[in-house]
Amino acid sequence: MYIPKDFKITDQSVAYKIIQDHSFATLFSQHDGKPVATHLPLLLNKEKTHLYGHFARPNPQWKEIEQQTVLAVFHGPHCYISPSWYETNQTVPTWNYVSVHVYGEVELVEDDHELVESLHELVSTFEAPDSSYSLGNLDPALIAGMSKGVQGFKININQMEGKAKLSQNHSTERQGRVIRELEQKPTTDEQQIAAWMKENLK
Repeated sequence: MYIPKDFKITDQSVAYKIIQDHSFATLFSQHDGKPVATHLPLLLNKEKTHLYGHFARPNPQWKEIEQQTVLAVFHGPHCYISPSWYETNQTVPTWNYVSVHVYGEVELVEDDHELVESLHELVSTFEAPDSSYSLGNLDPALIAGMSKGVQGFKININQMEGKAKLSQNHSTERQGRVIRELEQKPTTDEQQIAAWMKENLK
């Protein structure tokens, strides 16, 4: 990823938070000699050494993926920045965004117990704390049957890079104008980018 130094995320804890808050990733690898991608949730383990996920078995991407170096892209909030918000219109628009790229080697999960544990972790992560739903309440035979339809994997992380493009190349006064405009927008991405920009100005 091209990262000018002003936009580079140097605090790994910030990159980890982006991964956890925006865990529906795009996973790129090679299959049949060309790049392929799958959109899927990826969870970071407690030690922050691996990402866990699973493919639908009919998806051919997993069949050549073991030992490949793959790229997982975590897309944070993003939005259009209009020059009309600046003190002058004699400039061009841009796009502010937050993203993390993770590189690593893939290991297929062949152990049924490890796969089921990762599925439980996935559900418990995204179900609301007061939700009545739990995989633990399902018939074990149903879980076993459904597990046969997926291929678990983990990515051994060897490189991670993060980018937060938040108008840092503009003056503080101009950044303040952008923040005020974004805070008036009703959409989540604009609100989140405004919050990121305010935090960056501290």
